[in-house]
Amino acid sequence: MHHWRRDLVELAALFTAVAVADAVANLIGHGPDGPALLLISALTLAATAGFHTWWARRHVHAPPTGDTGDTGARPSASAHPAGPSAQGDPGALWRMRTTVRDEPGSLAALCTALATHRVDILSLQTHPLADGTVDEFLLRAPEVLTASELARVIAEAGGSSTWTERADAHDLVDAPTRVLSLATRTALDAAELPLALRQLLGRCTIRSLPVGRGGEPVPAEGVLEDTVLRLRAPGGGVLSVERPYLPFTPTEFARARALVELDSRLGPRIPRAHDVLTLPEGNAITVRRVDTGDLDAAREMHERCSDRTLDLRYHGPVRDADRYLNHLLSPRFGRTLAAQTASGRVVGLGHLLWDGEETEVALLVEDDWQRRGVGTELLERLVRMAVEAGCASVYAVTRSANTGMVAAMRGLGLPLDYQVEEGTLVITARLDPARAGAPARRDDEQLRL
Repeated sequence: MHHWRRDLVELAALFTAVAVADAVANLIGHGPDGPALLLISALTLAATAGFHTWWARRHVHAPPTGDTGDTGARPSASAHPAGPSAQGDPGALWRMRTTVRDEPGSLAALCTALATHRVDILSLQTHPLADGTVDEFLLRAPEVLTASELARVIAEAGGSSTWTERADAHDLVDAPTRVLSLATRTALDAAELPLALRQLLGRCTIRSLPVGRGGEPVPAEGVLEDTVLRLRAPGGGVLSVERPYLPFTPTEFARARALVELDSRLGPRIPRAHDVLTLPEGNAITVRRVDTGDLDAAREMHERCSDRTLDLRYHGPVRDADRYLNHLLSPRFGRTLAAQTASGRVVGLGHLLWDGEETEVALLVEDDWQRRGVGTELLERLVRMAVEAGCASVYAVTRSANTGMVAAMRGLGLPLDYQVEEGTLVITARLDPARAGAPARRDDEQLRL
């Protein structure tokens, strides 16, 4: 109906224009200068039409207002939700995981809901389940958008069992690259397996349990039980991975199993690099990584240590000290540094032990080599390793009478917490990430007294 009315108006206008033109032509044509006036009028109309066409095309192809430096009025910022692209708001990084129905349009509804609140999706992984799909996002959201608000937005779009936590720049690495990097680290050092699993699966507690003492046998393919993974440990026993706050998906289980299988196939291995250092009196010592292959040398050092030194280190019967060594030297449970003389005699051991979500440091220095800076050097290197591994703190279990260990912990220059229980002193040092890049001493540097 609308187009019919417009056509009728245009026809009426055309007939009116023809009638007016005929009347003007008859009036002017019968005058003395009629033909000349008609020619001039025609030329004027043609020039006017040409100018109008040029002017219209010039404005149609003009650049957008934003490219001309125009400072005219613009819509208020409040007309749109604030987003990470807004001036002065770089946005916050979030890791989010939610479960959706496995049907067309479910993921699109989530993406639309996030876009409405100016949330950028930086990466997406999908974890298929039997009765749905778990979508894992890396998001950049406006700073004003809280975790609870994000969860509400997702719930309204059909997501359930939503979990969110703040992310950082390290999470920007895509999943395949991150998995390959973790596999490389594991291949180079057996002690990296617990750390690689923790970075692969997020915050979780990892324990190596011997079969029969807290660890039940598991099949070769492992067991997935909601928030617990149980796999065959590379060195025997059971590797238990627990994450109470978030169930594991079959995809995560498969990745963890592949990483553990890689470690099992490669067998025991540690980096063989070493540093040669000079003591104040001029003697040179070597600091290097050791494992169970150095068990005999460690036992010989035990035999040279006094009962008091062993008692301060192990807090128990001296005759039982040797049975701890096989566990302490295993790269499955942490990292061990040894200080040895030029003749190959081990005079000090430093241990960095993975204890679930916590990390323990321990030192043992032969009596004749105490108070010469050996323990301090070992401890500082262990702390650097802990920082590089992403540990937030380390703790040492000792006795208040062990003044050497207490002094070494204080010498780190880190914030310390002290806890005393029935004569046992636990000293916890909160780590400074800036120490990760601290260079190791050069060969001609001396150890502190």
